[in-house]
Amino acid sequence: MPGQRQKRDFLALPDFSRDELEAVLDLARRMKRGEYREMPFAGRTLGMIFTKSSTRTRVSFEVGAVQLGGHPIFLSARDIQLGRGEPIRDTARVLSRYVDALMIRTFAHSDVAELAHFSTIPVINGLTDLLHPCQVMADLMTVRENFDDDLSSLAVAWIGDGNNVANSWLNASFRFGFELRLACPEGYGPDAEILERARGSASVRVTDDPYEAVRGASVVNTDVWASMGQEEEHGQRARAFGRFQVDDALMKAAAGGAIFLHCLPAHRGEEVTEAVLEGPRSRIFDQAENRLHVQKAILATVVANGEGE
Repeated sequence: MPGQRQKRDFLALPDFSRDELEAVLDLARRMKRGEYREMPFAGRTLGMIFTKSSTRTRVSFEVGAVQLGGHPIFLSARDIQLGRGEPIRDTARVLSRYVDALMIRTFAHSDVAELAHFSTIPVINGLTDLLHPCQVMADLMTVRENFDDDLSSLAVAWIGDGNNVANSWLNASFRFGFELRLACPEGYGPDAEILERARGSASVRVTDDPYEAVRGASVVNTDVWASMGQEEEHGQRARAFGRFQVDDALMKAAAGGAIFLHCLPAHRGEEVTEAVLEGPRSRIFDQAENRLHVQKAILATVVANGEGE
């Protein structure tokens, strides 16, 4: 019956130790190579709650659940009573009686925390305004495919908004110890508490100079200037972020073998130029594919307790 196995949520990268995160990344690599043929989610159901629309999150989780032998159910705000005011705690306790795991993509991180608190089944954070841990796990997998598996030896640059992806890169730096440099306009920096925690275990620098952040970095990373729900701020943000576009000149300041990452969708000609996005250093489509493999590995770990490894 749902809820009888030991519960393990995946809400933020620090919820797991470095060894545990590396085990998830190793399992994802085995899955991508076709070396993992188990069906640990067979006979199980993944409930997927979306109050924010998505391409990569929805398709990768749906396909991943099916490939592991399970059945995904898509639940938009229009499909369930959350959209009509039912308390999250009630939804959590009801869905725990029906499905084996929940993935949620929403706005407030507190909603995900409450869902996890009242659920008796694993909850996976598919995105909140604060964090995007599944995305950064896919990013780390992509980095490992291009460099040594020891992530702690790398320097990573983040250019642009100190948003949920930037915060999750800070959490990754906290766990793996690699150098992280964030170039953000004044007033658009990352979460202060997450930043200070990362500085406790890694070299983390915040600057308003993109070239200072990128110089010698192995990974150059960016995201849109206005995320979902910030569309009304687009004009203001475009003015603030004008110096923070990733173009060929900026990429030349990075290390010789540096790669470019973007979680997509991209606004070509804004945060990144067409030449960089489609250039030889871009790994954006490998990065997008890796969402599938990483999320399958997360499901096998938190829902099926890694059965069949």
